Amino acid sequence: MSFVCNHNNKGARHVTTPDNGFAKITNRELGLRRQLTSGQMSMIAIGGAIGTGLFMGSAYAIGYAGPSVLVSYAIGALITLLLMGCLAEMTVAHSTSGSFGAYAEFYVSPLAGFLVRYAYWAAIVLAVGAEVTAVAMYMKYWFANVPEWVWIVSFSSVLIVLNAISVKTFGTFEYWFSTIKISAIVGFIILAVYVVFGSGNPEYGVQNYTAHGGFFPNGLSGMWIAVIVSIFSYLSVEMIAVAAGEAADPEQAVKKAFRATIVRLVVFYLLTLALMLAIVPWTQAGQTQSPFVTVMQTIGIPGATGVMNFVILIAALSAMNSQLYITTRMMFSLSRAGFAPKSMGALSKSGIPLNALLLSSSGIALATLLNVVYPESSFTLMMAISMFGAIFTWFMIFLTHFFFRRYRKRHGGPKLSFELRWFPCSTLLGLVLMGAVMITTYFTEALKMTLVFGVPFLVILSAVYYAFFRKGADKASSNALA
Repeated sequence: MSFVCNHNNKGARHVTTPDNGFAKITNRELGLRRQLTSGQMSMIAIGGAIGTGLFMGSAYAIGYAGPSVLVSYAIGALITLLLMGCLAEMTVAHSTSGSFGAYAEFYVSPLAGFLVRYAYWAAIVLAVGAEVTAVAMYMKYWFANVPEWVWIVSFSSVLIVLNAISVKTFGTFEYWFSTIKISAIVGFIILAVYVVFGSGNPEYGVQNYTAHGGFFPNGLSGMWIAVIVSIFSYLSVEMIAVAAGEAADPEQAVKKAFRATIVRLVVFYLLTLALMLAIVPWTQAGQTQSPFVTVMQTIGIPGATGVMNFVILIAALSAMNSQLYITTRMMFSLSRAGFAPKSMGALSKSGIPLNALLLSSSGIALATLLNVVYPESSFTLMMAISMFGAIFTWFMIFLTHFFFRRYRKRHGGPKLSFELRWFPCSTLLGLVLMGAVMITTYFTEALKMTLVFGVPFLVILSAVYYAFFRKGADKASSNALA
């Protein structure tokens, strides 16, 4: 390990800068192949934010907020962009697959790194369990008589194999999955713009924003609850920081992905929702089926349901593909940090942590089995822990960035090529908003189980850490800063 030496009359003293202090964590995660291109990274970033949350989840958000869902998603986009800024800055400084878990370990505490990685790993494993059952439901549209387990096994096997071949294979398929999703949204926007502004039909237009109970039909509380739903729609943008650990040029790829995400989030989410609500009154769009399907049925597009079902299927497969990738890297990072069996950190000849992939896949299988056998109680538990893990991770990313900046100010280090503006206000704003989102879940009937199950889950993780890992983690931490 290298040091910066400051000399004075009393002799030399060694000062560890942030970069060489973090080098121990970076070195222990070596071995993964840097094969993701800048273009793939950009598509992974925006593709991660465009999933079933937009195509299906937006219906629930509209149901809570009405037309003010535009404000809800704008607030959600602000939080997301602040988060991306924090992650981009830390990733430019340290590109490693442990990402926000490794940053929390070094800049906050080993316990924080342990909790973030395990909470996030559990959240994504349980979330993909729900995705794979959704995929089986979508396939029933075309093959009503085929048992759901056939599709669950088939699609899971294919995606596991794709992730096992190489990171380049994962990047290629995720690129094309994202391309299909983006193309569908661009096509929808073009069609919707024509319908609203070119068709001459007086039923379509901005008057629908206030025609059914006003812009805030359920008040400010309804608008704020929809912010929570929007956060779940934006989830997975954070995977760009994990993927940077296998990017060919991580610094440029992360900066390019951040800029692209800023524009595309505004265009794809806010513009899409604005056009959607101009065509279909929110009382119709905020139903159980995808509002995209509702809009296309209202316009009278033949085969609309089939087309959107295909797009939503691709979105779910894309989410599964990304979630398999990110859970594998989180378990790999936990292993290399000494928080999981060493075998989870072993790499194949192509640089893939196969054991970590198989463990994450078995978790998906367990989540799917529980979902089928005990659909009511198990699904509530899985989704509550999943939602809590995701919200907790975002909250910790903002907190870690605050400590990251404070550490660099105290210990020095080269100026970064990317820095989030208006620190500390920007970071603290994101931290406060995510804290408010977490607290609000308890007072929202449909989301109350998030904290009821999530807090005990965090307590159990903490107990496991103090019982089995504290001494080793504290020793490793002191060696890193020695």
